[in-house]
Amino acid sequence: MKRTLSIVAVATMALSVGMAQAAEELFIYNWTEYTPPELVAKFEAETGIKVTVDTYDSNETLLAKLQAGATGYDLVVPSQNFVPIFVSEGLIQKVNVSGMSNFKNIQERWRNPAWDPKQEYSSPWQWGTTSFSYNSENYSGKGESLKEFFEPNEEASGRVSAFQTPDEVVNLANIYLGLPFCSEDPAEMKQVQDLLVAQKEHIVAYNSETMSDMLTSGEAIITNHWSGFSRLGRLTGAPIVYAYPKEGVIGWYDSLVVPSSAKNVDNARKFMNFMMDPVNMAMLTVNQGYGDSIIGSSKYYTEELKSAPEVNPPSDVPVIFATTCSPKAQSLIDKVWMKVMQ
Repeated sequence: MKRTLSIVAVATMALSVGMAQAAEELFIYNWTEYTPPELVAKFEAETGIKVTVDTYDSNETLLAKLQAGATGYDLVVPSQNFVPIFVSEGLIQKVNVSGMSNFKNIQERWRNPAWDPKQEYSSPWQWGTTSFSYNSENYSGKGESLKEFFEPNEEASGRVSAFQTPDEVVNLANIYLGLPFCSEDPAEMKQVQDLLVAQKEHIVAYNSETMSDMLTSGEAIITNHWSGFSRLGRLTGAPIVYAYPKEGVIGWYDSLVVPSSAKNVDNARKFMNFMMDPVNMAMLTVNQGYGDSIIGSSKYYTEELKSAPEVNPPSDVPVIFATTCSPKAQSLIDKVWMKVMQ
């Protein structure tokens, strides 16, 4: 009997230890090349929590995966216009970000944002802009207008790369055409469709992951780009210039949120709070070259980052933040993109 009890006790202890070990994990699903290894290593060293990172290439990919019932992720990183969709579909859970100890470090302008007015779901990651970049050694243009991207001249024709998902391509087209984001007017969206279909003859690839590589190799001389990703390409020594066209650029704000199916919620909350510390956020910002919304982080920026053109939009170029589209508007966008991809 004692032996039986001992076996049960040992088994119970082993199960408890196993459960404790399982709890000391964190699974992050983030954009490609958007989670610096040194940042992960710092979090692991401070908490003892083992972090695993998987990646995706677009908000649409992330949304589709969670809608399909994907499990195993504790943190994901959608852009601001997708957060309300995740909330309305029950794909993410409340984690009381405003009650975390480092919430006080968020700059006032970014607290309780329109996409999460009570700061119940999301905590800051990075913010930046979307435009296009060009190879200044292979291209004589100056990136002064979106016309160079959508209606390129003979020099660039056949060597333009666009993102492979519609969200930002359509919004840039709206900016170029002077149309509102998330239009429910079929006639307006027909203008967008006509522009993007006509652009196809100039496209070498639809790509959302290796834009800088394409510019460096010469496969493309103009490509859709995110501001920080463009900076990283430039810092390798490549002749990559991020364009600020006169019509404007897209603004975006990425946040950490916790999927409804997350198994390690406490560890996810620890990471969210960790990222609201100015030292930790500065590590991310210096690595990525976007902007952040944490008070005091700029003290830890490098001098290069402080003056980087990709991080500091000209005051005369509009930065237009994307909004969450209605189902009717999203349906029109999807139809446009299906036509473009035919």
